[in-house]
Amino acid sequence: MILEVLLGFVIALAISLTGVGAGSMTTPILILFLRVPPATAVGTSLAFGAIVKIASIPTYAWRRQVNFRILGLLLAGGIPGVLAGSFALDKMKHGPYQGVLYAMLGCLIVGTASFRLYRIFRPKDNTHLPDRSKWLPWFALPIGAEVGFSSAGAGALGSLLLLGITKLTAAEVIGTDLCFGLGVSAVGSLIQVGAGNYDGALLLKLVVGGIFGAFTGSMLAGRIQQRPLRVGLLLMLIVLGCQLALRS
Repeated sequence: MILEVLLGFVIALAISLTGVGAGSMTTPILILFLRVPPATAVGTSLAFGAIVKIASIPTYAWRRQVNFRILGLLLAGGIPGVLAGSFALDKMKHGPYQGVLYAMLGCLIVGTASFRLYRIFRPKDNTHLPDRSKWLPWFALPIGAEVGFSSAGAGALGSLLLLGITKLTAAEVIGTDLCFGLGVSAVGSLIQVGAGNYDGALLLKLVVGGIFGAFTGSMLAGRIQQRPLRVGLLLMLIVLGCQLALRS
């Protein structure tokens, strides 16, 4: 009981302080530390991520930091993608595919964390880029598929996509990407819950800790340097992803 609540607190605190996605952290932690089966870990992680993100949405919407046109384009591709990814995960959770599932989840988490780490040290100026937002649904499709399959990717890859092909401000990128992550996480969690790929008791304990973690993080935000925390957390995710892949 205490361990699960503590994990929820730590994960939500890290999300609030660094912006690293809930799915990237929660899934490998549940599998490696709590021995939760991969499909159950993904479903529980998606539901936990959606609940944690709901608390942050009103603030960004009130500040007008959500571009609803861009959000609609993202969801147009992301929702079909998350449906496909969730279906693939459900098909692979039994039988001889368990090893492949571990390897794929590990590689996706390592790849997502590595991309984010690269962008920290090699930021890209998007002020002079042309607006290619019409391509967003096609790029959001594989991101949604990754979220449905591993619960990771919406935060890191979504923000990279918006920075690369739109002219949104940094604040709009964060707010719009957060809403996109909430949308695909909510759809993915509903599918996984319907398929029985979740642990209700574990989810409740994570949410209890997550509420206190999110509140604490919001109080500490701005008082702690984010860059060192992000680098350390992303390096930890790369290690966890490698361990997950090695279990295959």
